[in-house]
Amino acid sequence: MTSSDLPEGLRLQKVLAQAGIASRRVAEEMIEDGRVSVNGEIANLGRRVNPDIDVVEVDGVHIGVRPGLIYYLLNKPAGVVTSAKDTHGRPVVTDLVPAEPRVVPVGRLDLDTEGLLLLTNDGDLTFRLTHPSFGVEKEYLAEVQTEPSRRALRSLREGLDLEDGRTAPAKVALISPRMLRITIHEGKNRQVRRMCEAVGSPVVRLVRTRIGSLIDPQLPPGEFRTLRQDEVRELERVVGRAEAQVQG
Repeated sequence: MTSSDLPEGLRLQKVLAQAGIASRRVAEEMIEDGRVSVNGEIANLGRRVNPDIDVVEVDGVHIGVRPGLIYYLLNKPAGVVTSAKDTHGRPVVTDLVPAEPRVVPVGRLDLDTEGLLLLTNDGDLTFRLTHPSFGVEKEYLAEVQTEPSRRALRSLREGLDLEDGRTAPAKVALISPRMLRITIHEGKNRQVRRMCEAVGSPVVRLVRTRIGSLIDPQLPPGEFRTLRQDEVRELERVVGRAEAQVQG
């Protein structure tokens, strides 16, 4: 049974408005223009949906419309564990955001790595942001002990062999003698640190500065904020483009 069979389903324009996509009036115009689909079919004005069941897309991009979804962007400081709990009693990232509704970190930053971390209760988005097949980019600033040679930079860019396999090509820029900007789209354990160590330039400090389309150089360490709706939609677009590339 779909929501169209349920008289108690919510009107689509109301669901879009509650999700922050647009006002009800603008949402009605979007529906009338054929820009909104439900479960793969172009929606008609007056369509009712169940946000817990139905897949709603605007301009071909999946929109999280289930009630209660929350998205926090945290600037993780060093010394905090990327987990919901720690058996050694160390501080964890969920200590830095509200306890309710419960959220989980999307991916991992190791204990000593700083920077941007997304926490959410949106399981679908979490899967698409972390699964390696989607190839969502993560950008880091890495301060290293010694300036890497041209050969080392080439190895980082082309991919190199680690104990758990070869890395995919990375985007690498030398922005000062001992500072690298590295962009990867994999999620191997401590990958950037191991890459730099493998070419003879161990990391002194590592900060993640971007997750897909998410950046915020003004967010202080240890602080968080709730994502704006346009940021959530852009993340949806990023993983949507990645999915299309995988399928294509």
